[in-house]
Amino acid sequence: AVLARTQEQIDDIADRVRALGRRAVAVRADAGSPEDTAEAVATAVRELGRLDTVVCVTGGSGPKPFLRTGDDALRDAFDRNVVHGLRLVREAVPHLVHSDGASVVMISSAIGHLVGRGYVAYGAGKAALDHAVRLLADELNPRIRINAIAPGAVRTEALDAFTAADPSAGTAMERAAQLRRIGTPEDIAAAVLYLASPASSYVTGQVLAVDGGLLASNLPMPYPDL
Repeated sequence: AVLARTQEQIDDIADRVRALGRRAVAVRADAGSPEDTAEAVATAVRELGRLDTVVCVTGGSGPKPFLRTGDDALRDAFDRNVVHGLRLVREAVPHLVHSDGASVVMISSAIGHLVGRGYVAYGAGKAALDHAVRLLADELNPRIRINAIAPGAVRTEALDAFTAADPSAGTAMERAAQLRRIGTPEDIAAAVLYLASPASSYVTGQVLAVDGGLLASNLPMPYPDL
């Protein structure tokens, strides 16, 4: 089952899955809506018969200087990066518990454990998500494994547009990674597959960095010192 707000995107992904000879259900849902989340999980179980794996990609919050980051922005970052994802997990657990190999994979971010100027709200949210994964591993054991992936920069359409407009920024991002490149969606997908599959059956409560070996954010904001 594919869940997202944009019908066109989930229909496209579902079609790709069907082209591989697999069943796919496209469910339009807003992660910010408790009702949508509950109905989406119920629809997936109803249509597919069971639930074995949940891959949760929720979050987002733009960079901003801390002194211009108000309470509302902090709450919004926490909601987007923590509450929305944990809500999905909470709805899924009663179904996952019946699986013989249940796995939850949360998509976090490298900024949850690295330093990068301008990312207090977003980074704090992802750090909270990372620790929630560790805490949940204890609560959900031994029936359900839960882990997270912390990607660095990934070549999405948005990032490609950004680096096309400022090639020097793209070069700097590549140099900041020890592997000297920006990640690809396939890099992240491979890590998700590992954590979702029996290959990681003895792994839970972990945050797997998939960032090319970053030691700090490779996109810090050029905000001045105090």
